Amino acid sequence: MKVTYYGHASLGIETGGKKIIVDPFISANELAKDIDVTKLEADYILLTHAHGDHILDVDAIVERTGAVIVSNAEIAGYYEKKGYTVHPMNHGGSWNFDFGTVKYVNAIHSSSFPDGTYGGNQGGFIIESDGKTLYIAGDTALTFDMKLIPMRYNLDLAILPIGSNFTMDAEDAVVASDFIECDRILGYHYDTFGYIEIDHDSAKKKFSDKNKELILLEIGSSLDV
Repeated sequence: MKVTYYGHASLGIETGGKKIIVDPFISANELAKDIDVTKLEADYILLTHAHGDHILDVDAIVERTGAVIVSNAEIAGYYEKKGYTVHPMNHGGSWNFDFGTVKYVNAIHSSSFPDGTYGGNQGGFIIESDGKTLYIAGDTALTFDMKLIPMRYNLDLAILPIGSNFTMDAEDAVVASDFIECDRILGYHYDTFGYIEIDHDSAKKKFSDKNKELILLEIGSSLDV
């Protein structure tokens, strides 16, 4: 399983012979100006919630690739009305896709489309594929629901927001890593705009002080899970 960081909360995942894009907000992100959305391939697009900084490039990618949109029922329904292929989910549910299994899990945030349409309840994803298990938290506060995850899953990598203001910060993400029993964390949802700019060294130290690893990838860089 290969994970590529496209900036903000946007990810590319290659696993099970398929290409997945998570929460594509790239074309309007100045920090991701070297990423060409028109060249990104996708079999699936996973959406944690409906905010504009997570769905901006969905239409452009789907219209070019025909990717299947996977999200909560309300978001899936929104895009189905546009004629796109979707797979609706909801909290606690899982589905065996041709690349692996996806479970939609709780997150604490809000969710509405830029046009004001209700975007359902926000969430995160747990992906099991190629013998690895990945947790994508989505935009979320620290929540006790995270304690449920290690009761069923042994995570190889967790992707957690660390920018604060709109989500939890690095200190809460350290606690979240305890809750989910995963010490290898990829940070995201930081630096894109002033509200969520962070001190990278300070954030990393909060994790290293607890014998944990916080990975902050350069935009366009990848890691193997």
